[in-house]
Amino acid sequence: MLTWDSFLPFALAAAGLWALAALTALFHKGEGKSQMCLLALGGGIVVYCIFIAGLWVGLERPPLRTLGETRLWYSLFMMVSAWMVYARWHYRWLPLTSLVVALVFIIINLVRPDIHDQSLMPALQSAWFIPHVTVYMFSYSLFGCAFLLSVAGLWRRTDKYLSTTDSLTRIGLLFLTFGMLSGCVWAKQAWGDYWSWDPKETWAAATWCVYLGYIHQRITRRDMSCYVWLIVGFLLLQMCWYGVNFLPTAEGSMHSY
Repeated sequence: MLTWDSFLPFALAAAGLWALAALTALFHKGEGKSQMCLLALGGGIVVYCIFIAGLWVGLERPPLRTLGETRLWYSLFMMVSAWMVYARWHYRWLPLTSLVVALVFIIINLVRPDIHDQSLMPALQSAWFIPHVTVYMFSYSLFGCAFLLSVAGLWRRTDKYLSTTDSLTRIGLLFLTFGMLSGCVWAKQAWGDYWSWDPKETWAAATWCVYLGYIHQRITRRDMSCYVWLIVGFLLLQMCWYGVNFLPTAEGSMHSY
């Protein structure tokens, strides 16, 4: 049984292993060093998962309720995605850039401890709660890796990352679509409507359309303009995830918990 007071040592241990993996990937070559990187990434993931499991027991509910808790899952899935991409394509810089992204969310959670202690309201006590939020966070992490690759592709003026971003985006869009559909079923049970054009739902639809537009662009043109679609999609994703909470229309949103 763990609480948020235990987060710092787990975060430091996980971040230390991920930093070791990033340095191994950057400065060492060879199959043995690749395996060392994967082991260090995996070790950090295990440490982080232990904290999430302990927090789940301590809260007596899934830690998916608040923005802080979703940031916890996103930082985990960001490194899971980095592990998968590095294992498949061996981009030596990706563990480091993924770690930077994960650290941003970890640090925010460390300096904003007031956002965590909230009870689970009745609308969230649904069988769809866990799969809906976790598949969204996993899709966001895949899109995060695609975003990093897109920025690198534009910076280096190369299309070498297009095949990787295509694979990540297709899988991410599949999970995103499942998240939206499960949310529709959940909304029907909780509020009586599948879709209400709530501000978060509107931004989710816009995000989904942009990533679908990327798929079309990738099929028809296959040039570096595809990177732009992924960058725009990632920015819309941030707006859908937490940016919408700062809009005046968010005050009456059904997604304001």
